[in-house]
Amino acid sequence: MAMSDPLADMLTRVRNASMVNFDSVNMPLSKLKANVAKILKDEGYISDYHIQKDGVQGVLKIDLKYDQANDNVIIGLRRVSKPGRRLYVNADNIPKVMSGLGIGIVSTSKGLMTDRQARKMRVGGELLCEVW
Repeated sequence: MAMSDPLADMLTRVRNASMVNFDSVNMPLSKLKANVAKILKDEGYISDYHIQKDGVQGVLKIDLKYDQANDNVIIGLRRVSKPGRRLYVNADNIPKVMSGLGIGIVSTSKGLMTDRQARKMRVGGELLCEVW
């Protein structure tokens, strides 16, 4: 069966795995998921990610990150723009996540980037998800 929203599936897998303190989580690979994982790693929300070639599609493995008290680094994940209701924002209207403590991931004409990078480069796009 075809999946209608692969990014929401990725966020749900990461959310569920972090709630039960798994070390890593596997999911089907796509370019969008790999780019989101790269942003999460660059911003310090995950330890690392690995791309494994497995058959036609491949597998994306995300290593989750915990602090010294074994609490989740990722407190919350939320899909903002959904297949049924897309949310596009211009550079002036990109919302701050948790008053700047979290990040928003924006799909722009210059590629995927955080909300801070999009504001700095003065580009808008589709607000995919928020992480805090």
